[in-house]
Amino acid sequence: MSKVMAAHAVSVDGYITGRDAGPGRGLGDAGTLFDWYFDGDTSSAVFDGFRLSGPSARVFDALAGRVGAVVAGRATYEDSDGFGGASPHPGAALVVLGHRPVPGMSDRQTLVTTGVRDAIAAARELAGGKDVGLMGGGVATAALAEGLVDEVVLHQVPVLIGGGRRFFRELPAHVRLRLIEAVPAPGVTHLHYAVEH
Repeated sequence: MSKVMAAHAVSVDGYITGRDAGPGRGLGDAGTLFDWYFDGDTSSAVFDGFRLSGPSARVFDALAGRVGAVVAGRATYEDSDGFGGASPHPGAALVVLGHRPVPGMSDRQTLVTTGVRDAIAAARELAGGKDVGLMGGGVATAALAEGLVDEVVLHQVPVLIGGGRRFFRELPAHVRLRLIEAVPAPGVTHLHYAVEH
């Protein structure tokens, strides 16, 4: 069965956006969280235009190559200007989790309004046997609270953002993680965990 993975670039103090994030403003003042996508000399085999360091390319492409569908929360979708009517991942279907209709969605995007469990089920169907990636703190936290996440990947950038949207929200109980791999790279440390169920 496919796995569910929550992966995101995150500051040391746990933020995935900065202040003033939103439609037309992207991550607000936290754009540095993704500098490592473009500061290297190795082209990504999955994402056109990404030039990563050698260690980052190995980790990033291995993870990205597993993903067949992405579940994004409404805020992430809107902050990203609807991903231009496509998906944040060039080879993956997009499922948007929201509580009301989303104007302007394309026929390449699927809206689920009945909760994270149904959104992940829809993404699994679209993933063609590949894994499901989660985007956004609300989606990741809701899936963790439901026991639906198999792996957590933090691309931890050595910066303190100090404000914005945190990756992890309040959870109803502890979630235990087991470190699979830690890879230091220029501008980022890749921390790959298995969720212990």
